Amino acid sequence: MWKGLAMSGEPVIDVRAVTKTYPGPAGDLPALRDVDLQVAAGQFLAVVGRSGSGKTTLLNLLAGIDRPTAGAVRIAGTDVHTLREARLAAWRGRTVGLVFQFFQLLPTLTVAENVMLPMDFCGTVAPRKRRPAAMDLLAQVGIAEQADKLPATLSGGQQQRAAIARALANDPPVVLADEPTGNLDSATAAAVLELFTGLARAGKAVVMVTHERDLSGYADRQITLADGRVASDAAVAA
Repeated sequence: MWKGLAMSGEPVIDVRAVTKTYPGPAGDLPALRDVDLQVAAGQFLAVVGRSGSGKTTLLNLLAGIDRPTAGAVRIAGTDVHTLREARLAAWRGRTVGLVFQFFQLLPTLTVAENVMLPMDFCGTVAPRKRRPAAMDLLAQVGIAEQADKLPATLSGGQQQRAAIARALANDPPVVLADEPTGNLDSATAAAVLELFTGLARAGKAVVMVTHERDLSGYADRQITLADGRVASDAAVAA
């Protein structure tokens, strides 16, 4: 169903001794403390923890949206923490697919145009092949018939499927999702989780920040963050 990476010995995501602090009026505020994390191709990792535990900070570091105060972040063979700002956007467009709780689809573009946008930005797909590629991705997430509609006319579940298709536009090795089911009913959330499971089975490294309590049958690994540290790291029961 999905295109993906071949499995290899080196982890696709390799976080080493990462600390992230933010300045505050009373001094530096630690968001992450000495975090080590490796995620292989083909692995679906769920990240859980209370509000303020460092979940979103970790996701932002993996996406190159933020930089660590100390430590190293290596994604798909690139030391992201060393990239200059001018290179980060292009690197992100080719390497990381981002999925958000509130979809972030551009309201004035059709669903197909939203999916084509990353291809336009990165130039990874020839112009004449972009719409066919977008249609193929929309078919894979089950909403090809919605291609020429505006996002506002779609249900929440359909918009999230469109957002997943857009995240896959440049066939990235890594998919990062921030509370992707937080705005969906339980049945639709289960369908979206099934899509992420399929991506991992195809060889992508999938990392999802979530408040979902029962991930059995979907994610195969779960870490819990507490006070900026990895408090637990365990396989998810099948």
